[in-house]
Amino acid sequence: MGSIYLIRHGQASLGAANYDELSPLGVRQSQLCGEFLHRCGLRIDACYAGDLRRQIDTARHCLAGLRQPETDIQIDPAFNEYHSDPVMAAYLPRVRDHIADTDFYLANAGQYRKEFQRIFSMAVTLWITDDNPPQGCPTWQSYVDQVAGGLQRVMAANTDSGQNIAIFASGGTITAALQLITQMPATSAFELNWQIVNTSVSRLQYRADKVSLAAFNSQAHLDIHQRPEWISYR
Repeated sequence: MGSIYLIRHGQASLGAANYDELSPLGVRQSQLCGEFLHRCGLRIDACYAGDLRRQIDTARHCLAGLRQPETDIQIDPAFNEYHSDPVMAAYLPRVRDHIADTDFYLANAGQYRKEFQRIFSMAVTLWITDDNPPQGCPTWQSYVDQVAGGLQRVMAANTDSGQNIAIFASGGTITAALQLITQMPATSAFELNWQIVNTSVSRLQYRADKVSLAAFNSQAHLDIHQRPEWISYR
């Protein structure tokens, strides 16, 4: 059987002009992930990422830590994060009815991460439980299907036994894969989604068209340093 390592991107730049950039902490998390996997004796046979800058840069720093900077990063947009802008636009009016100062927290997300997370979580919960999202807002199931297609392409392109494949993705990607494999309800999958640590490693085992979950949300590469401030979730 082969292994697919789903690696979440490092901390992005919440509250900055461009969210889709790694923060200094995100860069360090990515380096530590690669260095730890190298010490564990892992060698990556193929590497994939979505086309988001934070995913690609996480892959680049992690591969450097793995002593494999020459490894080609193959881009597949199927592993992008779901589009949160239409989700937030569609469901923010209902969130405002429940959370005072919603717009203030959104405008100052960098300083109010916990409040932002509460707002974001409520909007997403409304989305994934809505069978008929507003026009222009894609369904959660369509995103799960997108991730499934990406995984199928990876498995079809890497059929040799014992291969190690790295996919640098986002929390939503990992959540979709988790629901796809375990068939748990979307609401249960998202309860786990909020616990996915930046640069955490989840491992899938695959053979032909069969894939199973072997490990979820490992953060050993951060825990060994005993620096709680190095653990982040956005």
